[in-house]
Amino acid sequence: MTSGINIRGTVAPGFEAVREEFAAVLAEDPNEPGAQLAAYLDGRQVVDLWAGDGLTGDSLTGVFSSTKGAAYLVVALLVQEGVLDLDHEVASYWPEFAAEGKDRLTLRDLLEHRAGVVGVPGGFTPAELADDRVLAGRLAAQRPWWTPGEGYGYHALVIGALTGEVVRRVTGHTVQQLFEERVRAPYGLDLHLGLPEALEPRFVGIRPMRPGEQELAAFEGPVPAPDSLTGIAFNLHAAAPTDLVEFANSRTVRAQGPASVGGVGNARGLAGMYAAAISGLDGRPPLLKPGTVAEFGRVRTPGTDLVTGEADHFGLGFEAESSRFPFLGPDAFGHCGAAGSEAFADPRSGVAYGYTRRRFAFPGGSAVENVRLAAAVLRAAGGGR
Repeated sequence: MTSGINIRGTVAPGFEAVREEFAAVLAEDPNEPGAQLAAYLDGRQVVDLWAGDGLTGDSLTGVFSSTKGAAYLVVALLVQEGVLDLDHEVASYWPEFAAEGKDRLTLRDLLEHRAGVVGVPGGFTPAELADDRVLAGRLAAQRPWWTPGEGYGYHALVIGALTGEVVRRVTGHTVQQLFEERVRAPYGLDLHLGLPEALEPRFVGIRPMRPGEQELAAFEGPVPAPDSLTGIAFNLHAAAPTDLVEFANSRTVRAQGPASVGGVGNARGLAGMYAAAISGLDGRPPLLKPGTVAEFGRVRTPGTDLVTGEADHFGLGFEAESSRFPFLGPDAFGHCGAAGSEAFADPRSGVAYGYTRRRFAFPGGSAVENVRLAAAVLRAAGGGR
């Protein structure tokens, strides 16, 4: 018990300061976010912490766009093995995608969010957003919102369906199936792209954000218009605009595991996936070779995101994490999630990090406390190697 916050779990010797920082950030949040924090160092778990009403280390919750990391890991494996070629046109794998001037877009372009098909006029229904095959079919015929390959913008709700269809056309298996067979099951990870019914009792729902007056006053971002690129990318122009909390808490979404935002997991599962990627787990070698990590993790798309307005921070699919966490190495890669989750691998330090929170962070995206928590983990890792 620290500062009235009941912190549960364990840390390895030398990582006690991480527990203190975790307690501090939760004590400062008046809305009881409920959170999990896990970290590995060179494939060995060194942090396993949680706190919050109704939350345990085993609890599973929606991880939103942190799901994308799982999908990109499958793509990276297939590229590493020569099954996919980054410089082949998407249409060479998926002929229908050539419609409306998308015939020359490469897989590399697609992973860099350059396709321009962030949504469709009129938006998607909740059932469509939960089904990657349906999304892919609609997006193949869609006219891009900008010239493919010339600009880039975050394909927030659809990139998993787009890359997943390429994977399915080439391998005959979905991203969800390959992740299960090649990553989740072999390592026993608590990260699911399609949550089995038997695991439903472990699921805890995402709670809506509850910003305070000071947070609202400090927030300078304009509310996106439904017909803006931001609105289209986040399906705000649909007849029933997407409510991300409601979406993640839907059993249909959890069961189907759409590869952009529909994953269910916990901090252990997120950190374990990235540890498997760079260090290996349980005596197994790393999933990714250093050359693959360098290819996928470094910033590839300079400029300003047409959807979010942010400065570029994408590698190939993965977010290049050193742009958000400057204390990480240049090849650090991962992905955050809308409610505040964060997960990454830092090959330079050997750290793999996973964080979830149950209360949706304001204003969304990687929760601000991740900077403090990740820095604490890196400091402890540096002192213990």
